[in-house]
Formats: sequence, structure tokens, C-alpha cells
Amino acid sequence: MSARVLAALALLVFAVASAIGVVSARQQSRQLFVALSALELERDELNIEYGRLQLEQATWTETNRLEQLARNQLGMVFPGPAETVVIRR
Repeated sequence: MSARVLAALALLVFAVASAIGVVSARQQSRQLFVALSALELERDELNIEYGRLQLEQATWTETNRLEQLARNQLGMVFPGPAETVVIRR
């Protein structure tokens, strides 16, 4: 075999290897994009759930609701003026 044939064969091998590398990189890119899209969807769903939980927490800790629970279930009342003691330094 002449040097010219060997050089052409080597270039062919490198071209095929390069093409396989490009195809592999594109496939990996597609897979990563699909994974990214799935994670973004999950992030959006978690943000929606977090907003709902914050709203629920705000509802449960509302001052009027806590006062009603304290009065009705625990029998608590505000102390009257005679029961209030002011401490001064």
C-alpha cells in the first residue's frame, strides 16, 4: 500500500469516528434536554404546591381564627383590668 492510500484510509477512519462522535453528542444533548424539561415541569408543580401551602398556613394562623379556637375549645378569655398587673423597671 502506498502512503497515499494509507493517508486516505486514515482520513476515512477519522471522518467516521468524528461522525459517530457528533451523533453521540447530539443524542446526549437530546436526552439532557428531555431531562431538563421534566425537571422544569416538576419545579413548576412544586412552586404551585408551595404557594398553596403558604396560603393554607396563612389561613390556619389567622389571628381571628386562633382567638376563636382559644375561646371555644380552651375556654381562654382576655384578663380584665383587675387581673392585669403592670411591671415597671
